[in-house]
Amino acid sequence: DLQGRPGRRKPWVDEITLAIGWCDGDVELLDALTEKVDPKKTLIHFSNWRTDGYDENYPSYVASPRARAFIAKGAGMGFHILPHCNSIDMDPTHPAYAYLRDFQYRDVAGKGLLGWGYEREEGVLSVPNSNVSLLENRQRKVMVKIHPGLGMWRSILAENIQQGLADLPVDAVFIDVTLCTYNLHNGLVENLTSTQGMKRLIDHVAELETGASGGSGLAVGGEGLNEIIVQGLSFGQVHLFRSSGRSCKGLERAGGCALNALLFAGLARSFGYSGLSGRTEDEVLRSSVHLSLGAIPTLTRVSARDIRQPSPHVKQLLQMAVDRAG
Repeated sequence: DLQGRPGRRKPWVDEITLAIGWCDGDVELLDALTEKVDPKKTLIHFSNWRTDGYDENYPSYVASPRARAFIAKGAGMGFHILPHCNSIDMDPTHPAYAYLRDFQYRDVAGKGLLGWGYEREEGVLSVPNSNVSLLENRQRKVMVKIHPGLGMWRSILAENIQQGLADLPVDAVFIDVTLCTYNLHNGLVENLTSTQGMKRLIDHVAELETGASGGSGLAVGGEGLNEIIVQGLSFGQVHLFRSSGRSCKGLERAGGCALNALLFAGLARSFGYSGLSGRTEDEVLRSSVHLSLGAIPTLTRVSARDIRQPSPHVKQLLQMAVDRAG
């Protein structure tokens, strides 16, 4: 019942013809886009909007002055902006961690903490299991994952998201890592698996209200699409087969079958994840595969110059967005 789903009732969801991913908040990009496409049919995933650094201090969501200016201008033009939040990752240096540490994801075999850590030179790192190390690795963006079956976590997350968006002119939000529901050592929390908990978490966020939501909740974007999370999402930021930030030999084997579009038509729409600026042959390949799978034409980490002086592939995507908009 789509009419019974908060956020999904928004008619603009089905009208989107272009997605911009990992936007850094440059207002000049907004001006450039309006010269080429219809802002009312353009989705912007806004990753750099908080006073905190990216992937730090979750679940605190406070808009920076620069982001406020970007959102105000973009919303005034008609763009649909999704500020980037996170569904289950949290910074262990955040004050709320003291209440939640007993409900972290733990590996089903070794019982170690599951989460995220990043070193620019080395790539993804394992999560420290020492309490001291958890508190000393902010520079590595270390985060732990809190089981979404925990009602206290869902309440803390929703309260922080709503406070962060309350006075912003947005009626949508993006929550990261919604695809991360695993078989865990602590599989049941409050009698819910992580998969069941994630569905409740998405529904909870979709019911939040902002000044611009019109009383119909938020359209929610998330990472990935599967048969569970698709029930609450309006948009899924999807990955490609055997692809994590770079193209791989054989990537094209996933093309030619718009499976998400077939299975999830009328539920959630997909858009591309990363490496989609159209500047290289690899990025053109990735974009082409996304299109063959039924995703919304997507550009990631692009500048105003990329729009005003487009590569052949970017020009093609912009024209595709115009043609689909009618």
